Amino acid sequence: MSTIEEFNSHIMPTYGRFDLVMQSGKNQTAIDENGKEYIDFGSGIGTNSLGYCDQNWVEKVCEQVKTLGHTSNYYYTKISSDFASKLCELTGMSKLFFGNSGAEANECAIKLARKYSFDKYGKDKNRNKIITLKNSFHGRTLATLSATGQDVFHNYFFPFVDGFVNVEANNIEDLKAKLTDDVCAVMFECIQGEGGVLQLTAEFIDAIFEECGKRDVLTICDEVQTGAGRTGTVLAIQNFGKTPDIVTMAKGIAGGLPIGVCLANEKCCDVLSKGMHGSTFGGNPICCAGGMAVLEKLEDKNFLDDVAQKGYYIYQKLMACDEVKHITGMGLMLGIELKTKKASDVIARCLENGLLILTAKEKLRLLPPLNISYETIDKGLDILIKTLEE
Repeated sequence: MSTIEEFNSHIMPTYGRFDLVMQSGKNQTAIDENGKEYIDFGSGIGTNSLGYCDQNWVEKVCEQVKTLGHTSNYYYTKISSDFASKLCELTGMSKLFFGNSGAEANECAIKLARKYSFDKYGKDKNRNKIITLKNSFHGRTLATLSATGQDVFHNYFFPFVDGFVNVEANNIEDLKAKLTDDVCAVMFECIQGEGGVLQLTAEFIDAIFEECGKRDVLTICDEVQTGAGRTGTVLAIQNFGKTPDIVTMAKGIAGGLPIGVCLANEKCCDVLSKGMHGSTFGGNPICCAGGMAVLEKLEDKNFLDDVAQKGYYIYQKLMACDEVKHITGMGLMLGIELKTKKASDVIARCLENGLLILTAKEKLRLLPPLNISYETIDKGLDILIKTLEE
C-alpha cells in the first residue's frame, strides 16, 4: 500500500490534497519521498516563515526539546515569558494569551471583547454584537465560522453562534449604519487572505478606529495571516499607523510550530481573570522557542524592509507577464488575478514543474518564506511565468 493510500484509509478527507508526499525540506525547498525538489512559494500557508530547517530556529527548538517539552499552565516557564515580553514589545501591546491556532486566538478575542462590555456596561445592555467584514475569514470553530463573513462557510453545522453582523469591506457608510448600541467590537483583517488577498483602504481603517473610538467599541485586528512580518512590518496594521485594542496572531509567528496568541492593550488586557479561559498546550515551551527565533528576525528593521522589497520585486516581475491582470496584497503576501487561465489549473501545472503555490478564491496566492533569497525567487518566478505563458 502506498503512503497516500494508507493515509487516506485512516485520515478524514477534509482537505483537497495533491498527490505529493513531503519527506523533508531545507531553506526554501521542499523534497518529496521520491527525492524531487520543489521551490515553496506557499510556506505551509504562510506558516514556515523562515523556510525549512533555518539553522537558528532548529538550534533553539532542539535545545528546548532537550530541556523541557511541556508543563502545565499552573507553572511558569522562562521561555514563554521571554517570548511574550518580546512580542508585546514589537507589537506595542500590553499582555497576551497563548493558544495553539488562529481560531483559538480569535475565540479568545471574541470572549475578551464581550467580557469587556459586560463588565463596563452590564448584562442588561446586551452589548455583545461583533461586527466582521463580508469576505472575511476568522477560523473553523463554530464561533469563528460564525464570525467569518462568507456564506459558503455557513452551512451544515447549524445552529451557528449568534452575535455577529457583517459589513461590506471598505464601505464606511455601511460600517456607521451597523455600529449600533449593542456592538462591543469590530473585527477585521487588513488584507483578507482567504477572501482573495483583498486589502482594506486606509480610509476605511481610519473610519473603523474613529467610529469605534467615539463609542468605546473595541478594535480587533486579525493578523493570523498578515502578521509576523508578512507585509514588511511586524503587524500589517502598523503600515496604517494604528494600534488596535486586540490583535490575534498565529501561522508564521513560531516558524512552523503550532501557536496562537491574542494580544491586548492596557485598556482590556486584564479583562479575562483566573479560570475564565484556558488552553492545555498554550504557551508550549518548544513552540515559544521557535517563536523566539522568528522574533529575532522581526526585530531587525533591515530584515523587514527586505521583505517589502522582495514583494515589490515579485510584483514587478509578474506584472510584466501578459497573463497577469492584477496583483493585490503587500510585502510577501500577494494575490494574482489572471486574464484567461484558471488558478487551480496553474497550481497543478506548477506542482508538476517543481513549484508550490496557493490559491485564494479565483486568484493565485503567494506566501513565500520571509527569508527567501532573490536567487530562489527568480527560479520560482521562471517556473511560474513559463507555466502562465504555456
